[in-house]
Amino acid sequence: MAGIYIHIPFCKQLCYYCDFYSSMSLQRKEEMLAALLQEMDLRKEYLEGTPVKTIYIGGGTPSIYHPDEINRLIDHCAEIWGGNSWEEITIEVNPEDLNQAYIRALRNTPITRISIGIQSFHNELLRFMNRRHTGETAKKAVLNLQDAGFKNISIDLIYGIPTMTEFQWEQDIDTALKLIPQHLSAYHLTIEPNTVFGNQMKRGIFHPVEEKIGEKHYLILEEKLKQAGYIHYEVSNFSLPGFEAIHNSNYWNGEKYIGIGPSAHSYNKTKRRWNIASNKLYMERLEKDTYYEEETLSLYDRYNEYIMTSIRTAHGVNTEKLLQEFGPKLFKYFEKEANKWLGNKLLHQEENRVFMESKDFLISDFLISQLFYTEP
Repeated sequence: MAGIYIHIPFCKQLCYYCDFYSSMSLQRKEEMLAALLQEMDLRKEYLEGTPVKTIYIGGGTPSIYHPDEINRLIDHCAEIWGGNSWEEITIEVNPEDLNQAYIRALRNTPITRISIGIQSFHNELLRFMNRRHTGETAKKAVLNLQDAGFKNISIDLIYGIPTMTEFQWEQDIDTALKLIPQHLSAYHLTIEPNTVFGNQMKRGIFHPVEEKIGEKHYLILEEKLKQAGYIHYEVSNFSLPGFEAIHNSNYWNGEKYIGIGPSAHSYNKTKRRWNIASNKLYMERLEKDTYYEEETLSLYDRYNEYIMTSIRTAHGVNTEKLLQEFGPKLFKYFEKEANKWLGNKLLHQEENRVFMESKDFLISDFLISQLFYTEP
């Protein structure tokens, strides 16, 4: 099963932590919509006939486009890849865009899942990150989506913010849980080089939190969500039973996907492709077929990527899949390296899967590095 990711490269305001590609100039919105449809036409054969079952519309800020325009993208996907029975169609939205008219229009699309970027319910933290909405706007947006009949809503939160107190983080989690979303994603604030926070850190006027504070926030998050009945199914993701993100789970399972739009990435189990991160150049180069770069992945590259993504999930590494896709040499290598950690209970094995318990996800990066294969 494969998925389609569509990148909407526009934002009305720049969040200080964000390093996803987007432009605050909205002048070429119509041209970009046409370009996204055109790239779909150019990429018809990329997935080599693999059935497409999910669409994820991210950004940037997809809710900059009206739902009727979003629907054009979905309809074109269906025309090209035959999506008559989508398993999941997700759109990312910002709370301040979700007025009643917009939500009603969303209900007239095939979208089944809403991912709402709240980040915090505290206005001072939102201002610190340069978010446009307020905590009250965020709560109201979720309630309005629920009233309109959306039954699969995901909330994004951020922790590890330098000015955030432990009490504020607990309040953010509690507020989110009172809204009873089907899914919650929570990310530690990371400082990327080409962001406002990254530039401030270079100048010594921004200081990230100490590691132990971020770890404490993470443990508070896991405890509260588990008590509320959520499954911790990936390092940063929690869901009520049956509401795991299908599209993102396909990434973590090493399935094929195609990325449409500036900076979007694609993977067909042989090559990885990434589109140019420039609206202007992307639109200019589509006709010339020079709007992307790609690399052919070695067997070892693909093995390491599978280990990196699967160990971060509750399901872990599927050893049958590992043997089938990567062969006996890498299967035996994995067994040898995994056995070192099975003995001290950092890894566990049940039938054909090797996995970490969620309480140990904090050291997943370390374990992943121990299981990587390094070519001699």
